[in-house]
Amino acid sequence: MAAVFPTWILIVALLFDAAVVMGSFPATLKLERKIPLASHELELSQLRERDRLRHGRLLQSSSGGVVDFPVMGTYDPFLVGLYYTKVQLGSPPREFHVQIDTGSDVLWIGCNSCNGCPQSSGLQIQLNLYDPGSSSTASLVSCSDQRCSAGLQSSDSGCSGQSNQCSYTFQYGDGSGTSGYYVADSLHFNSILEGSVITNSTAPIMFGCSVLQTGDLTKSDRAVDGIFGFGQQSLSVISQLSSEGITPKVFSHCLKGSNSGGGILVFGEILEPNMVYTPLVPSQPHYNLDLRSISVGGQVLSINPSVFSTSNNQGTIVDSGTTLAYLADEAYDAFMSAITNAVSQTVRPILSKGNQCYLITSSVNDIFPQVSLNFAGGASLILNPQDYLVQQNSIGGSASWCIGFQKIQGQRITILGDLVLKDKIFVYDLVNQRIGWTNYDCSMSVNVSTNINTGRTEFVNAGQMSNDGSSRDQIRGMLALLLPIIMLTGLLFL
Repeated sequence: MAAVFPTWILIVALLFDAAVVMGSFPATLKLERKIPLASHELELSQLRERDRLRHGRLLQSSSGGVVDFPVMGTYDPFLVGLYYTKVQLGSPPREFHVQIDTGSDVLWIGCNSCNGCPQSSGLQIQLNLYDPGSSSTASLVSCSDQRCSAGLQSSDSGCSGQSNQCSYTFQYGDGSGTSGYYVADSLHFNSILEGSVITNSTAPIMFGCSVLQTGDLTKSDRAVDGIFGFGQQSLSVISQLSSEGITPKVFSHCLKGSNSGGGILVFGEILEPNMVYTPLVPSQPHYNLDLRSISVGGQVLSINPSVFSTSNNQGTIVDSGTTLAYLADEAYDAFMSAITNAVSQTVRPILSKGNQCYLITSSVNDIFPQVSLNFAGGASLILNPQDYLVQQNSIGGSASWCIGFQKIQGQRITILGDLVLKDKIFVYDLVNQRIGWTNYDCSMSVNVSTNINTGRTEFVNAGQMSNDGSSRDQIRGMLALLLPIIMLTGLLFL
């Protein structure tokens, strides 16, 4: 057998390599396509305006296996400025691209009767409209449906007395928004349970069918098919699936910060030894955290703690639907002063179209200090310079880096958007009402607990499953079937 063993190893290695190619498993998650936008054409003022529009809606708001979603997009505001995923809905299933949004509750898709839905996307993705009439499993949701009644409490649903149809209207600050009606249909997904990939799983869910979009939602530059709300109210998909025992009531994401973007999104708790957790502020419509203080270079800034307190339209919100990050007035002024003082002897500060920027010729990590956002329970979110700076352009031989934190004028709102969330695992543990995080290379695999009560753990190469159901486990299964043939073949060469 001594002569056969190397031959067997070679055959298995070759077959495994070929199988990986056939299964289309990338070593890391990458954007599917290049974004055909000229770098730096978009000014920070435009990004602030985009974020302002969605914040209007934020401020107006009065267990089974691991479900794994692909992630595309990037935080980079000069490329994409959003992260999105794909969902399959209906029978037969159709695929839709939807923005990942922890700042809202509802999954909604543009429908075939939509007025104002974009026809094309600057993201170079195929836009699709959902047609309930073409799905054999679709049904309308009536006002008498218990789910519709539950949505009324969180302002996620409404009712028309004439049609008896459960509906919704989400309005943005400038009047742009979306409205439509609710349907129930099948969600198709892959899940991992006890080490095995279960493909073509389905579950009935209720989601929005958009018939009207106005304002910014009609633009095609970053158009997607809809928004995937990951809030904790009853109509969010995570709440619906967990109430049926299909998934645990916890989800996690890890958003890659490199230009290639992508990342990990799972229904389940990603397990990492260095996770820190802070409690969610109770009885809030969004993911509000109790921010206590901000440190720059190890020094706590002199900010009145009341600036961070949570009340109506005040507090700190985690929102993956926001590109940049935002601080309350008083906190922003203290933060800007501390950063400028820390680097004043090394770099030249400049104002670029109203934004505080700095011209530098070396690495930002060698010049700019670490920033720490300090939360209740002793949890600190450590920000490296790339977590609060945005490279805008080059002037001569110097790079221009601008402060990515912005000010929400006249309001004590702090919003942690993709600029801050990237390159970290974030876990939203809705059972224990807490959020946790740790720095992480989001191109790597993760371990995910499928049931936070039993502690069962799945070792998941999360984000690597393709939509057609092919998986690394299926490849390994194929090799297991071929193994006896391979060994028999080897014996013939003795």
